[in-house]
Amino acid sequence: MKQQNSAAPGSKPSKARRKTREEIDREARDRKREKKRSGHAAGSRSTGGTQEKSGSGSSQAKDPRIGSKKPIALGVTEVQVKKPKQHKPKVEKPMLTPQAELDLLENDERLDALLERLEEGETLNAEEQAWVNAKLDRIDALMAELGIAYEDDEDEEEKEKGDDLMRLLKGTD
Repeated sequence: MKQQNSAAPGSKPSKARRKTREEIDREARDRKREKKRSGHAAGSRSTGGTQEKSGSGSSQAKDPRIGSKKPIALGVTEVQVKKPKQHKPKVEKPMLTPQAELDLLENDERLDALLERLEEGETLNAEEQAWVNAKLDRIDALMAELGIAYEDDEDEEEKEKGDDLMRLLKGTD
């Protein structure tokens, strides 16, 4: 009895034939070639590539090479050039003597105007009130430093009246 080369139904397949080195190399080259061709076709950008038809109403195909219409500044402009900020050196006020500083504060026009507004019964905003309080506190500190006693006008008038009464009682003018 002769054996058949073809496999009979229900029988085990015979040993698989081994591939030769040339066949393995050819299959590897074919696989590599297929991987290389996975990109876009040559010239697809200039020909427009794949055109999608959308219902936007434009009958002409847009050229994909044309981008934004926004103008681009080619030269150096003032807006683009930013100078680094230079910190101004702290300007120190010349040291005044306490008497000179007190004279400046007493002759301050803004302080006088705000004090007049307060005497008339007006109310100042918070910023102005804080400024007035700071200046009055400074005046008090300078007067204490100079040894000047702050006396009310009423106290002076009472002393003058007392002196006048004493002169009248003594009879001397």
